[in-house]
Amino acid sequence: MKASPELFARIKAAITPLDTEATRQEYRDGEFPRSYTVKNLDERYRWDLFWAIDRHVKYGCSDEQLNDSHIDTMLRSIVPPLN
Repeated sequence: MKASPELFARIKAAITPLDTEATRQEYRDGEFPRSYTVKNLDERYRWDLFWAIDRHVKYGCSDEQLNDSHIDTMLRSIVPPLN
């Protein structure tokens, strides 16, 4: 993973409170915007959580010049699969 340990910790701390069982169930049930277009539910879920966190935390990814692949690797290690 290319993200620094500090950035990883900040993003994990911001995402963990949002990753509730109620939210996970809503995604499993397809109760989110444009659910009919989703091809990879786990990917959509973890990225929706990422976009829901504070923008100042997310901007650390730009500062470290992380691309989407780097960010997704980090998110996969933070957010367990929905199944």
